Amino acid sequence: MMLRLPGVLDADQLATVRRALEGAPFVDGRLSAGEMAESVKNNLELDRNAPQRDLLNRAVMGAVYADPRYQAAVLPLRAGTPIFARYTPGMAYGEHTDDPIMGAGAPQYRCDVTLTVFLNGPDEYDGGELVIRTAFGESRDRFEAGDAIVYPSSSLHRVAEVTRGERLVMVTWIQSLVRDPARRELLYQLWQARETVRGRAPQSEEAAQIDFAYVNLVRMWSEL
Repeated sequence: MMLRLPGVLDADQLATVRRALEGAPFVDGRLSAGEMAESVKNNLELDRNAPQRDLLNRAVMGAVYADPRYQAAVLPLRAGTPIFARYTPGMAYGEHTDDPIMGAGAPQYRCDVTLTVFLNGPDEYDGGELVIRTAFGESRDRFEAGDAIVYPSSSLHRVAEVTRGERLVMVTWIQSLVRDPARRELLYQLWQARETVRGRAPQSEEAAQIDFAYVNLVRMWSEL
């Protein structure tokens, strides 16, 4: 499932992130690339030892984890250390599939879902689309600042070349409680129906039945 999450970061949170990134040290993004991705990756990433890193991680991932849509769509179990990436004119990230297992030097985790949070808007750069291959053709997107997108880590995807300005994003990878993407999508749709019925008739028999089905399917399909 590929899902856009508008407004994960509000204006104040975005301002905090942008201030922290001003003057922060960035390094060659190929330092964090896997063996196959290294040959097609051309960007800059926040230095892992940057003093701003903890503040940025808390600001962005705190907002992400507080978003009920993210929780319902991803059902996160473990997440990797976020990467803050910068693309300037001429930079791109060629087509690749994310590594299946990450976490070198730390507890390893399986990469089921990739999360990208956009830290600046499409008016600040040209090009730089996130291009994802789907069963229905290519998806090409440039989202508003503060929006996020989640998509399968197994998909072929790329970042088109930036031709003007600067593209700023945060990217991380998540192991889900529910490994199968089709089951995650069904659970998300059921969660949406549950929230709608709860809002209209929270004490109804229909609300209780949907909640019963949702909770027990998560119990049945989760890996814990």
